[in-house]
Parts: sequence; C-alpha cells; structure tokens
Amino acid sequence: MQMQALIEARRDGRAHSEADLRDLALAAARGTVPDYQLAAWLMAAYLNPITPQETAWLTMAMADSGERADLGGLPKPWLDKHSTGGVGDKTTIVVLPILAACGLTVVKMSGRGLGITGGTVDKLSSVPGMRLNLTPDELRQIAGRTGIALTGQTPDLAPADKALYALRDATATVDSIPLIVSSILSKKLAGSADTVLLDVKCGAGSFMPTLRQAKALGRALAETARLCGLNTRIAITDMSQPLGAAVGNALEVREAVATLTGETLGPGTDRFRTLCVRLAGMALEACGRAESSRHGRRIAEKTITDGSAAEKARQWFFAQGATADVVSNPAMLEVAPVRREMFFRENGWVSGIAPDEVARAVIVLGGGRKRKEDPVDLGVGLVLQAQVGSKAEAGAPLATIYARSEEAATQAEATVAGAVAVSRREVSIPKLVLAVR
Repeated sequence: MQMQALIEARRDGRAHSEADLRDLALAAARGTVPDYQLAAWLMAAYLNPITPQETAWLTMAMADSGERADLGGLPKPWLDKHSTGGVGDKTTIVVLPILAACGLTVVKMSGRGLGITGGTVDKLSSVPGMRLNLTPDELRQIAGRTGIALTGQTPDLAPADKALYALRDATATVDSIPLIVSSILSKKLAGSADTVLLDVKCGAGSFMPTLRQAKALGRALAETARLCGLNTRIAITDMSQPLGAAVGNALEVREAVATLTGETLGPGTDRFRTLCVRLAGMALEACGRAESSRHGRRIAEKTITDGSAAEKARQWFFAQGATADVVSNPAMLEVAPVRREMFFRENGWVSGIAPDEVARAVIVLGGGRKRKEDPVDLGVGLVLQAQVGSKAEAGAPLATIYARSEEAATQAEATVAGAVAVSRREVSIPKLVLAVR
C-alpha cells in the first residue's frame, strides 16, 4: 500500500477502493504504517468525509483486522446493543439480562469512560472480581452458559478500531460521523451479531448535542449497517438531563440492579426503567420474538416482575468472575464514605439539570477521566432526587454526594447546585424517545 497516495486521494476528495480501505485497516492493526501517516489520513477523512459505501468497506475491513467471535451453535438470534454514551447511561447492564431472559444470545464489546460520558467497563469494574478482558473463546463459553458475555476492547477483536480510535482522540477527529459509524459497527461485526440495537443519545450530556446531529448519525448508522448486512433498530433518546438517579460507577450499577429487582434510588430510576424496557421491546421485535415493539415491552416488563432478568444478571456476573452477589446485596458495591446531603433552597419546579455539569461534579470527585490514562475512583458519585418537571420544595432532598473527603464533597456540591435550575412556573417532562428507525 502506498500510504502517501491514499492520503492525497482523501485530501483531494477522490474515491477509495475496497482494497485501499482493507489495506489501511490491516496496516493500522499491525502497526506497519507510522502513526503520523494514519493521523494525516484521519484528518483528511474528517475534512473530506468518506462515502457511505466507503464507510461500509472500512467497517468490514476493521472487523476483519482481527478475530471474530465464533457463536456457532449458540441460540439465535445473536444480538449486540450499543449506546453512543451519556451521563448516567447504564442501560446495557439492564437491557442485556432482560434480552437473555427472553432467550437471545447477547455478546458485547464495551469501552471505558472518557470526558463527561461514563463507560460500561468502568461501571462493571466496580463489581468485585468481575473480569472484563475476555478472549473470543471465553466470550463464546460464557455466552453459551448465560446468554450474555461482555468484554472491554481486546487485541483480538477489531484491533484496527483500537489503533484508529486512539489517534482520533489525539487528532480532534472523534466527531467525524463516518469514523464514528465504522468504529461502532466494526465491533458489532467482530462480535458476530446479526441484529444490533443502537441507542443514539441526544442532548448536552452526549456527543450529539442537537437532534439534527443525532438524526444524521442515526441515518449513517442505518445505511452502513444495511450495506454490511446487519439488521438494526435505532432509537434517538433524550440526554438533556442525567439518565436515571445515579451518576458514578458503583452507584450506577446499584441503580441498574435496583431496576432489575423492581426497586428505585430516586425519581429518575422510573424514567430509566421505562427507557430500558422500550429498548428491549424494540430488540425483541427486531429479532422476531415479539409481534411489535409494544408487545416486546410487555415481554420485557415480565422478566423484571417475575425475577428472571435479575437472575440472568446474577448468572452473568458470576460467570465473569464476580466474587460477591451484588444482585441480592447491592451494598457489596463499595461507595465512598463521605456523604453530603443537598436540599432545595426554593419552591417551584425543576426546569433543568445540566448533565454536563453533573458529570463535571463526578470528575471533580475522581469518578471520571479527563485523559485516557487517568485513574478512576469507582466509588464516588451522586444520586439525584429530582428530575426535570418534578416539584421543588425548599428543604426537600435534592441529591446525595458520595466523596472521599469533605473538601471534594464541597467542590462537587457547588457544581451540582449550579447545574439545577428551578422555575416558578410548572415545567413539562421532557420526551424520552425522540425518534426511532
């Protein structure tokens, strides 16, 4: 491959062939091309985006740059679920057990958090003993026993994506839609999914702050998935406020477990549960296990009320090495010892909870990353007792902050206080699902 010629072609907006993009993906995976040339191509692709067909070729090439999970012999359908990420988004931890309880096989590769959005791997790392660095063989074995297997990014599956993503982060090209699409879908193909559920977050707590941007990403995902032979369902969902009550890794796992067992951490838990059930209903309809998404929601709800989803979560955690039954006893998920209670200072209605500011409060506590190499404190965070549209009463609970020190709690408290707006007029509850396709 002549990398300089490939850079020139992208710089000038000329077409790439399938062979060009396959060579590019293999070079990225094997490290046979200098980073500075890959970075130059990424910037050229950011300024002159590749076409939908080129995106599909790149996606398939990235999936083929390493091993693919072998799910042969496991119950079908094989489904993967992906969220573009948002503040308090722990839907994977609830939706996967629901779908496995319905007989689906769900194998997923997840990431760590960066910036204001948390990562599923960080959240599940708070479960004592849980392993999140599975090999393709282990993915198959665990999925065969429980219906679910989840791993972080590994050297074996889609290694080209790992190499290119690191450079995208360093070259300010993360928000290129074709590059986002190829990154997401290459991992789904590498995991051998035939159906993919995609949750595109929209709002200040996500990478797509406007509905126009979120819809553009949804269209690109749908078109590339079609060209790659994937069956997809896509929901664009609200991220104008934190999702659920909890923000922070162990606290979010506590809320996910509470959702599966029919309990609640705060008013946001009900909204979170509604979204999880809707997403699961879409997946069941897509896989032919429900006549419609509405029918799928009824099936999903039943797995929560009859305890089968919670039991699947318990089996899944233990199969991946958990040493404590956090489903039966969520208190075994360690949280930081300093608790700071916050209260409303005025009467009215909550008109806004800025998710990006709430996320910054968690980062101040040590529960998020500013850079990829930053350590994360899994036990810090906060639990909100308010949602947009709920009534505010002076002296009523607003939030509980979990910190390692009083000083950190004070800093976080000031940030959270600035994130919550109260209106004297009644405020409508924001729509949860903004669009589906």
